[in-house]
Amino acid sequence: MGIRHDMPLLARHEGEWEGTYTYVDGDGKVVDRHHARLTCTLPDGGEWDYYQVNRYTWEDGRTEEHCFPGTYLGEGRCAFDTERIRGEFWAVDDDTIYLSWIYKESGADLRLFELIVLSPDGDTRSRVWQWIQGGQCVRRTLIDETRVQP
Repeated sequence: MGIRHDMPLLARHEGEWEGTYTYVDGDGKVVDRHHARLTCTLPDGGEWDYYQVNRYTWEDGRTEEHCFPGTYLGEGRCAFDTERIRGEFWAVDDDTIYLSWIYKESGADLRLFELIVLSPDGDTRSRVWQWIQGGQCVRRTLIDETRVQP
């Protein structure tokens, strides 16, 4: 039936999101914080089934932009494989998406695990990344976002 039908929670994430990424080390100390604007789409045609663009801005004026094209694998799972990261995601219940990925430059020893929880009204979401290296959590990323455009 396709990604929109098989992944209805993902379809509810379509749109523009703004929020803050806060990185804390293993001891809970804030090591980075920046603003983000994300665009999540399920294109009706073309090469990709899912497409996300992340735009980051720091207080000192630095900016970054990263694109994350995804391929629907069937059975409610989607994968991405870019120059930067490789991983998969799927819904675990009606409100929560689970992601697992690696940064290619860091090797397979550093893995990231993310939960994204969408509010019932679909207007806010909270996300947590756990950075696991050698079996230990070495960092967490805490993300709170608000939908700014459907």
